[in-house]
Amino acid sequence: MTTFRSLLRGAPATASKGPSSPSTPTQPQETAPLDGPKATAPNSAIQQEFSDIEDAMAAAELIMNDNIEGAEARFRSRNATSSFHQLGLGVTTFMTSILGFEKDVMAEAGVRLSETESRSWDDLKKAQKEAQKSAAGWFGRGSAAADAGTSSIYPPGSEFALVNAESQLMNAVVAVMHESLTEGIKGFYKLRKAFLTLDAIMEAETKYVNRIRNGSVPRPATARRPRLSADMMPGSFDEAEFTEFEERRESDSDGEFADARSIQRPHTPSSESTSHSRTPSLDNISQNTTPASKQCESIPALSHHSPASADLFTSPVDIFIHSGANMCFGILLLIVSMVPPAFSRLLYILGFKGDRDRGVKMLWESTQARNVNGAIAGLVLLGYYNGLLGFADILPEARDVAELAGPDEIVGYPRERCGALLAAMTARYPDSRLWKLQEARELANNGRLDEAVAMLAANEDSKMRQIAALNAFELGLNTMFTMRWTEMRDGFLRCLELNKWSHSVYYYLLGCAELEMYRDARRRERELAAVETVEGPTELVEVLTGMRRHKKAAEEYFRKAPSVAGRKKFLAKQMPFEVFVIRKVQKWEERAAALGLDLADVPVVSPAMEMVYLWNGSKRMTGDLLKKARGYLDLNRCTMAVGQRERVMAEEKDEMAIWAVAEAALLRSLGRTDEAREVLAPVMSMDKNIFKGPTRDDYALPGAHYEMAAAAWRDACDSTKWPTSKGSEAVEAYRRQKTEECMAYLEKNAKWETYVLDGRFGMRVQAGIDSVKWLKGKKGW
Repeated sequence: MTTFRSLLRGAPATASKGPSSPSTPTQPQETAPLDGPKATAPNSAIQQEFSDIEDAMAAAELIMNDNIEGAEARFRSRNATSSFHQLGLGVTTFMTSILGFEKDVMAEAGVRLSETESRSWDDLKKAQKEAQKSAAGWFGRGSAAADAGTSSIYPPGSEFALVNAESQLMNAVVAVMHESLTEGIKGFYKLRKAFLTLDAIMEAETKYVNRIRNGSVPRPATARRPRLSADMMPGSFDEAEFTEFEERRESDSDGEFADARSIQRPHTPSSESTSHSRTPSLDNISQNTTPASKQCESIPALSHHSPASADLFTSPVDIFIHSGANMCFGILLLIVSMVPPAFSRLLYILGFKGDRDRGVKMLWESTQARNVNGAIAGLVLLGYYNGLLGFADILPEARDVAELAGPDEIVGYPRERCGALLAAMTARYPDSRLWKLQEARELANNGRLDEAVAMLAANEDSKMRQIAALNAFELGLNTMFTMRWTEMRDGFLRCLELNKWSHSVYYYLLGCAELEMYRDARRRERELAAVETVEGPTELVEVLTGMRRHKKAAEEYFRKAPSVAGRKKFLAKQMPFEVFVIRKVQKWEERAAALGLDLADVPVVSPAMEMVYLWNGSKRMTGDLLKKARGYLDLNRCTMAVGQRERVMAEEKDEMAIWAVAEAALLRSLGRTDEAREVLAPVMSMDKNIFKGPTRDDYALPGAHYEMAAAAWRDACDSTKWPTSKGSEAVEAYRRQKTEECMAYLEKNAKWETYVLDGRFGMRVQAGIDSVKWLKGKKGW
């Protein structure tokens, strides 16, 4: 979800060459074509288009600075004359709906985005018809086109094709998140159309750059661009920052064109240089004109055309298309590359093929533009690294990356690069709580949970309720990882107030927090009962009162969870975690009836520690927290009689398997991999059929295989476990053996039959397979 929610938050486009009526749209029936000659246009029309871009981009910047109301008002003011302001208006509704998963707002977003689709299609066709009037072809035009300020890079109407694709992408997300399977299928169709349009835009850019690089197209005559304002428009490349290039170029240019730009040594997109020695930074990009504008720290570039990108993309239209297409296409390639193997095969049949490396590089390229496209690309990258990769255990070791990675590779988690990106965005958008949320995620992923909790606690006053809800959920998770049960409870109560996403999961997590407080009070009650007589308002009386209160609350929350499940669906299917909650509570109810116990007394393995495992909290914990978590996983905390507990563990093998995988994850994170394997050994010998049934936790057995893979990878990467005394060849042999062991478990897991939480494990498994393949390829194993 973290990436889908980050998708396309407000990439505005340029203005229509002429407004078309939104009341009588022409519905697009195919992917936007991107061929045909390029038309010239009057200077006044160019100025109007540049003005529309400047205003739309500046308005969209307000969204990223938590001022969605201000952005919406600005979009509405020019909605009638600019289809790109209409897109921005749809974006504000889309962002509100996707962050909060509010069905009525989603419907409104769908209507607005459909209108934008139709309008941008009309504008695209109009631009192409106007292009037919031009005597010069796309690559054959002379200086007249340049003098008119038109693009030398993209086919006519590409800006409208991009707007059309962005509308389709956002509409596809709305449709896929819809509860209807039919709407979901329509969403995938829109996704495919957007995919093809974006691919055509990028292909046009690549062809142009290659033709100039090969000398088949002469250096185009430079043009006098209309001056927009005293300040540079948002998203442009600052001319003053490239004076060195200008000084070189002016010696070969007429004085008449002294303030213009031309192409210099462009690189093809396939080269995608990432050399740190000649990487441009955000300091080389102009300041934007929004109130949030500040000097930002540099963002290391991953540029398709570095170091000449700033010179290639000078026109506001070109900058918008380049940054927007890289942002959108990069998101698509990244998302498709991360879906589970079975689903990815289906997408491939439908015409989708992911490319994680290319997608990531395109997103980094987009971040170089100081506009909303770059901001969205940055948000997706941070969501990918701190969210999705944050849940992965099997990633390349820093030592191997430093030794084996090439200059063009971004492998694993690029800590310094992400830090620079985050610093730049927080400086650019100082009022936004969204970037503080990302900063807290980064702290948590670096094992600084206490700092993350403090930052999230101070970040609750967002102007946008949806961002406040995300912040509350993140705070709830991190307080769960730090075992602060009262704060965890308060965090998820806040989620209930702010968000309609999945109250079933929220209630279940509330029950987990209350159950741990009940168990704490029960243990304290036993300690006090042994040394104190109850006479008046003693601590024992207070503990007993609290114990009864927490027990009652835990039971109420657990029973409430299934009753509100099923209200949110994905492609007409119930959400996996809601299915998990329903099965879990049903299991406990059946156990309580069989044993004659209260609901709060029948869970054996700590439900909170199970959730820590499923959210991979152990990866974020310090050594002290890992040891503390093992204490909460102690089966003696269970409040049923020992005999009854042993009976449950003997009869319900999946309960024992849950404890084993959770304990193994903690031991592995402590570096005690041999002990982790010992704990997992009984589970590995269990029959798959034991885990089949309406109330069985079927994730436990594939989870055990994943833990075995993670333990093997830990050994392969932990130098303290290498047989260094036997020489380098022995070390290489040991590492290769552990790597092969890891891959064997991962491949078996990847082929596992469907189970409730297979999507949650699928991404971690796929990240592991990619990491192992990378190391084997570099080592030649």
